[in-house]
Amino acid sequence: MIPGNRMLMVILLCQVVLGESSHASLIPEEGKKKALGNNPGQSHELLRDFEATLLHMFGLQRRPRPSRLAVVPQYLLDLYRLQSGEVEEAEAHDVSFEYPEKSTSRANTVRAFHHEEHMEQVPSDRPYSIETPLRFFFNLSGIPEDELLSTAELRLYRKQIEEPGLESQHVGNEDLHRINVYEVLKPPRPRQLITRLLDTRLVSHNTTSWESFDVSPAVLRWTHERLPNYGLAVEVLHLNQTPRHQGKHVRISRSLHHTSEENWDQLRPLLVTFGHDGKGHPLTRRTKRSPKQRGRKRNRNCRRHALYVDFSDVGWNDWIVAPPGYQAYYCHGDCPFPLADHLNSTNHAIVQTLVNSLNSNIPKACCVPTELSAISMLYLDETDRVVLKNYQEMVVEGCGCR
Repeated sequence: MIPGNRMLMVILLCQVVLGESSHASLIPEEGKKKALGNNPGQSHELLRDFEATLLHMFGLQRRPRPSRLAVVPQYLLDLYRLQSGEVEEAEAHDVSFEYPEKSTSRANTVRAFHHEEHMEQVPSDRPYSIETPLRFFFNLSGIPEDELLSTAELRLYRKQIEEPGLESQHVGNEDLHRINVYEVLKPPRPRQLITRLLDTRLVSHNTTSWESFDVSPAVLRWTHERLPNYGLAVEVLHLNQTPRHQGKHVRISRSLHHTSEENWDQLRPLLVTFGHDGKGHPLTRRTKRSPKQRGRKRNRNCRRHALYVDFSDVGWNDWIVAPPGYQAYYCHGDCPFPLADHLNSTNHAIVQTLVNSLNSNIPKACCVPTELSAISMLYLDETDRVVLKNYQEMVVEGCGCR
């Protein structure tokens, strides 16, 4: 991400090209290109540079071109909506969703990875059993080298198994199962995996829910220490192995045959990483915002004005999932002598304005942003990976004379 003053230059360029409109396209419309000059080639080059600057600000090398098969996990959508203050926790899509306060407190970037099925040996089409442990491979090569990961979690979907003739109202040891998640340490051989235990959980077979497992040690070894990544293995252990309960199991979703009924795109295993690129502050959960009352402001003094940046105007809504746009605002207005207290002026600005009143060769103080805030963006990167990232100094919160 480029520094905040560069961001303000981008917003200012929007204002210069588009005039005083409060709704800004990121790239001007065809009819407005004449404002950039009479040379069409020069105009297109400037527009390309303008787009490249914005993409660089978002940490991208090129404009993402998502495929039709790209899927945005519901977990990331819920996380964005909670983090940005669009909804309260009770309104989240998944009633069992818990905001990961500890993980986000040290991260400004969240990435989601689906497992690579073509690199895995899929067992025959039958329910999971202890004889057929499942191995999942996640390609993490897209994580930038300057991004320091703090935590990583593997999310698995457990589907309730209803077995006729078996009572499941009472939860005893025969109804409990243990899910173990391992790091695969060596290249897998047929029916043999060399593993290290990462996390474990005791669950009941008669519930449907997502389970989260801490796989940070393995992911840190793969990314920071550059050790080989042979994937993760998952097994389910039955606490009661009597013949009566051999058929009971916890099913962990696995794509054996793609069917619309199982909604596999949203239920498949998901690896989520939390990291920080050293730029700006970590993700901060915001409260749900109430619409602001707009009062009439007719004076020409320095103040904040509306400036809505709409990503759909340039077709970026195919890779920017949320928000569709955002209110960036900008500062504009006079800094008259004498400077009033509400203009949030510095001592230097007061002195400069005083000198200007005596010598017009000295310019007045300028109306500039004095307080900026961040926004969160949920988008698909160049490799169709879903990313939730916090970008600093994107919204003007206060203006003043400086």
